[in-house]
Amino acid sequence: MIKINEKSISLKEFITLEFFSENVQKLFDIKLISESPDLTKKIYDQNLHRPGLALAGFVDLFAYKRVQVFGNTEMRYLEHLTEKEQRNSLETIFNFEIPCIILSNNNKPTKLLSELAAKYRVPLFSSQYTTTKLNYLISDFLDDQFAERITLHGSFMDVYGVGILFVGKSGIGKSEVSLDLVERGHRLVADDVIILTKKGEGILMGAGTDIVKHFMEIRGLGVIDVERMFGIRAIRYQKRLEIVVELEVWDDTRHYTRTGLAEETVAISNVEIPYIKLPILPAKNITVISEVIALNYLLKHYGFDAAKVFQERLNEHLKKKSEGKRGIDYFEHDFE
Repeated sequence: MIKINEKSISLKEFITLEFFSENVQKLFDIKLISESPDLTKKIYDQNLHRPGLALAGFVDLFAYKRVQVFGNTEMRYLEHLTEKEQRNSLETIFNFEIPCIILSNNNKPTKLLSELAAKYRVPLFSSQYTTTKLNYLISDFLDDQFAERITLHGSFMDVYGVGILFVGKSGIGKSEVSLDLVERGHRLVADDVIILTKKGEGILMGAGTDIVKHFMEIRGLGVIDVERMFGIRAIRYQKRLEIVVELEVWDDTRHYTRTGLAEETVAISNVEIPYIKLPILPAKNITVISEVIALNYLLKHYGFDAAKVFQERLNEHLKKKSEGKRGIDYFEHDFE
């Protein structure tokens, strides 16, 4: 079973405005429009804030540590104020240590807003997106940055579109199984060090590290570059984790499931993931079994559970047997 200790779990305390600025400009085409902003400031909260009440003077519940979003409501409010009222309203905001301001809907900053942003060196961004769309994109980015991250040792594969994480003792053959799967047309996500990130409720996304990426260590051979060797079709950069398969040497004293009626799960970051313990024996084709695991998962996903169907047929057979009936009512005129 997977063991997760405190050293395996990491959480970001903050991200810098420099990191935030680089990524939102690259990912979402959000433009930095203020002069000489202080990009050493930090963001500590993944939530966003609409400062409408703060602009009106009520700051008791002002979440100033969050990224501030000025939508149509905030901008129309400022435009209807006199110059003195607008200055007082904005000074109320800038007197707090706010990280940055993003204008949505292609709104242009008022003259005073630009002046005060420059004075306090607060980064001012402009976006073409509607406020709702902007909130979704930035919230998703910040949620990802501040999400709990779990580091695991294993090999992560995309098999028929199903994310399978192979775990087990060092040297058990995780990388070799993954290499065999790549050879059969499946895709490597990461080998050795896997980083899992919780995305929303019930979803874990896995990826490799920037250093390892799609390199793989095969004992007795050394390190190989899967992307260079097998091409772009053999890799992917991230994948949802859907099954954990633990490889172990066959142990006669242990019980291994034979029907699949009792499904086991493993909890990772409070997400229950289907868990399969797969014993290794000579001549046992783990690669083909891994493909079957993925296909069986897909069948269950679309409503067909082979174990339950087999149980229903077995119960029906036992019922017929108790009534003195044959398993097959009539043998057709075919003696093959």
